[in-house]
Amino acid sequence: MALTEQQNHLQQVVEQQKSLVAEIQGLNAQVENKRNMATKLQGIAEYLDGLGVKLPTEEETASETEAEAPVAAETEVVAPAS
Repeated sequence: MALTEQQNHLQQVVEQQKSLVAEIQGLNAQVENKRNMATKLQGIAEYLDGLGVKLPTEEETASETEAEAPVAAETEVVAPAS
C-alpha cells in the first residue's frame, strides 16, 4: 500500500522531530560537561586564592612591560676615509 502525500509529510515531520530531539539531547550533554568543567575551574581558582596566589593588576603588568622593553642600542656609523 502506497503512502499518501499527507502520510509522507507526516513521516517527514516525525523524523525531523526525532532528529531535533536527539540534537537537543546532545547539546544538553555538552552544556552539562561544560558546567562541570566551569565548577571545577572555579574550585581551583578558589583554592589558589586561598593559598594567596594573586594575579598582577593592570598597573603592575604595564610597569613590568615598560621595564622589560629592550633599550635600542646606539650605533655609530663611521665613513671610510677618502
